[in-house]
Amino acid sequence: MKNRYIEHFEKSQMESKNIPEFKAGDTVRVSVEIKEGNKTRIQDFEGVCIARKGEGIGKTFTVRKMGANNVGVERIFPLYSDSIKGIKLIRRGRVRRAKLYYLRDRRGKAARIKELRK
Repeated sequence: MKNRYIEHFEKSQMESKNIPEFKAGDTVRVSVEIKEGNKTRIQDFEGVCIARKGEGIGKTFTVRKMGANNVGVERIFPLYSDSIKGIKLIRRGRVRRAKLYYLRDRRGKAARIKELRK
């Protein structure tokens, strides 16, 4: 059982963020603020969301993309972090699982996810 003051604070933090509805299998573009010395810049990280975990303010999601020389790069983002400036949904994927860890072993065409048609 959480303290009611902490619960109220967490709820106010979550309401201030505008987060699109996405799930595992969706391709997202996450804009992250990076601090280098006394400068800040925004860098986009675009890839497939392979997992969502947690609850409340501690909710996280994992995004995987193919980097240079076909090396897989994964990043875990806290959903309600202040360093995340925006999340944009690029395309919806049709998957049958909540966690897509099997994509780590796949390469090329085998790692494709079908697009969800409406």
